[in-house]
Amino acid sequence: MKVLVTGAAGYIGSHTLIELFKAQHEVCGVDNFCNGSAEAIARVSEITGEDITVRDVDIRDEQGLGAVFEEFKPDAVIHFAGLKAVGESNEIPLEYYDNNVNGSVTLLKCMEAAECKHIVFSSSATVYGDSQYLPIDEAHDCAPINPYGRSKFYVENLLRDWALANENVSSVALRYFNPVGAHKSGRIGEDPVGTPNNLLPFISQVAIGQREKLLVFGNDYETRDGTGLRDFIHVVDLAKAHVKALEYACRTTGADEINIGTGQGATVLELITAFEEVSGKPIAYEFAPRRLGDIAESVADVGRARQILNWTAKLGLKDMCASAWGWQSANPRGYDE
Repeated sequence: MKVLVTGAAGYIGSHTLIELFKAQHEVCGVDNFCNGSAEAIARVSEITGEDITVRDVDIRDEQGLGAVFEEFKPDAVIHFAGLKAVGESNEIPLEYYDNNVNGSVTLLKCMEAAECKHIVFSSSATVYGDSQYLPIDEAHDCAPINPYGRSKFYVENLLRDWALANENVSSVALRYFNPVGAHKSGRIGEDPVGTPNNLLPFISQVAIGQREKLLVFGNDYETRDGTGLRDFIHVVDLAKAHVKALEYACRTTGADEINIGTGQGATVLELITAFEEVSGKPIAYEFAPRRLGDIAESVADVGRARQILNWTAKLGLKDMCASAWGWQSANPRGYDE
């Protein structure tokens, strides 16, 4: 199958390229490289032995994106491209809506023009907002509490409306919980720009000596140890879920949303302990007040992914930490080596 991947040079996109090649799909990527790295693409090529075409195109550029569709003629799209930092989205909401929502509108216009009928969308568990019950299933109310989460939810609704208006099209929105880890080779991984927005890259940077300590926001939640509890999912498991979702999308019609997680939760302190065990590095941390908008617990009900996609997560917390440390220790400055 010919698959167009938006945001191909990003953290999850680059790992998914590897799994797409393993499944013998033909791939073309697009990325504006605001968060992605050309070096990541070079390393994916090194790992897979495949030549990879990634066009420097912004998904809001209808003419440029349309030219890629006309040349490549994809059968399906996996859509990662988007801004993704919760805190930043509160500061620059218009940029998040422009990039994430308007970019998706442009992408669907190009798909229609090229008669490309299937899309897998990179969504997020942030669409749920504060959890009303655990584990969170797909029937849980969606009430996102920040512009990032709302932008993802708007695109999910956009995809539903698109599917209702067009016969023989399909969309699958994968609601990720907390992707972490890296490829087992240590050649590709999460390379945040500036201060990490995610927990495990910050822990890794403390371990490598780039940062003095980790701030743990809140130790008075109603969890096992008072710190926030999250469902962490290994990025390689997540990448494999996209291949399964792609196969499902191409044999069905309509719109669907599916949780992607492990169904197990770990607290911040448990993640720190697991990282210390696999790395042999002590992680200095101190407690700080809760951040506005943070929730106490978030754990996925993954029954639909198992039933519909025939997918389950295989890698555990120590696998996640070991691979993240393998990436960080081999690439202390990320892709800027």
